[in-house]
Amino acid sequence: MGKSRFSEEQVIAILAEQERGSPAAEVCRRHGVSPCTFYKWKAKFGGMGVSDARRLKILEQENAKLKRLLADQMLDNSILKDLLGNG
Repeated sequence: MGKSRFSEEQVIAILAEQERGSPAAEVCRRHGVSPCTFYKWKAKFGGMGVSDARRLKILEQENAKLKRLLADQMLDNSILKDLLGNG
């Protein structure tokens, strides 16, 4: 997944602009964002503050790290089982 042009703070500001009463289509046009992207952001960040978004990003990074560690451990276990089974 590519890096976004917008930071979490900017995304939340764009969403807040729409929540204050601006039409979503107008907000999308003003910021150069497709409506699809806007509604994905709204599903992910809707109602969040900047601190909540930062916490979410940290948790997502930690979750990815834990998934990699689990995958490595499962691979090690599989290799050990193969070695013990063939020996």
